[in-house]
Amino acid sequence: MQAALIDRYGSNDLVKVVDIAVPVMGPMDLLIQVHAAGVNPVDVRTRDGKLKTLLKYRFPLVLGNDLSGVVSDVGAQVRRFKKGDAVYARLDKDRIGTFAGFAVVREGAAALKPTNVTFEEAASLPLVALTAWQALVEIGKLGANQRVLIHAGSGGVGSVAIQLARHLGATVFTTVGQRNVELVKRLGADVPIDYRGARFEDVAKDCDVVLDSAGGDTLVRCFECVKPGGVVVSIGSTPSAAFARSWGLNPFIVLAISVMSRKATAAARGHNARYEYFFVRADGEQLREITRLVESGVIKPLVDKVFPLERVRDALAYSESGRATGKVVIKMA
Repeated sequence: MQAALIDRYGSNDLVKVVDIAVPVMGPMDLLIQVHAAGVNPVDVRTRDGKLKTLLKYRFPLVLGNDLSGVVSDVGAQVRRFKKGDAVYARLDKDRIGTFAGFAVVREGAAALKPTNVTFEEAASLPLVALTAWQALVEIGKLGANQRVLIHAGSGGVGSVAIQLARHLGATVFTTVGQRNVELVKRLGADVPIDYRGARFEDVAKDCDVVLDSAGGDTLVRCFECVKPGGVVVSIGSTPSAAFARSWGLNPFIVLAISVMSRKATAAARGHNARYEYFFVRADGEQLREITRLVESGVIKPLVDKVFPLERVRDALAYSESGRATGKVVIKMA
């Protein structure tokens, strides 16, 4: 099969498309013929080696974290799926590899593909929709009559998070470029904030939840928006010390991370708020909930560009550029 992989960490030039063997599945796995795969910031960070402290991959490493496709074979202990099922999934963090003709997916990570979207649209959803769900529902406990600030509302995570937050009954603030203000309004944002023309902390006040995807100074400023007892959830910053400890990292690494995240930790303490960093996990049960929301029209996928596998470098570069509105997708032949 054809697959896009790297032999070592580094620049986009190291990504190559080659023929490799079809992966071997275990008794509780599905072998998926991949129709399409989402391109996510985590793919770029993986390629660059920025996650090597957290994730110990072996080379050659096939890139790609989520997919849509058709079940080609099932393990002996699989009960929920059968050959021919159309599915989508975010793969477990330690066994990625969706930029390929076939991929192995744990049964518990997959869900039936929403019937009302294409394979390309379905592939755009698993990682970002699970991120939005775990940040807003699981961690943030977001509900009706609450307030949420979602950064980068026209991006992959942001565009889904706005729709989910609106469905939950929250008032939605979001940062966005001027050209996408009307788009985020259509998605359900109540108060778009042009990040070039206004400071978001001057507009979004007393929020119950803030979803940060930028990290750095933006993360620290987020605490000016959250009310006492609220939570800032980050997917784009240096991990917190608590997160590092929960992953069982070396104590010296935990210490280094605690130093690097000290500004955010201090800001949380100063505003009597929580700071939660998380790395989205595969979860087929949550993905089934998301399927219902997609099929009922609550969540609509937003796809910017679709690239063939042989143009995987262009797909990664376009995603990395920050110009994409919604998601970038790779379509298999």
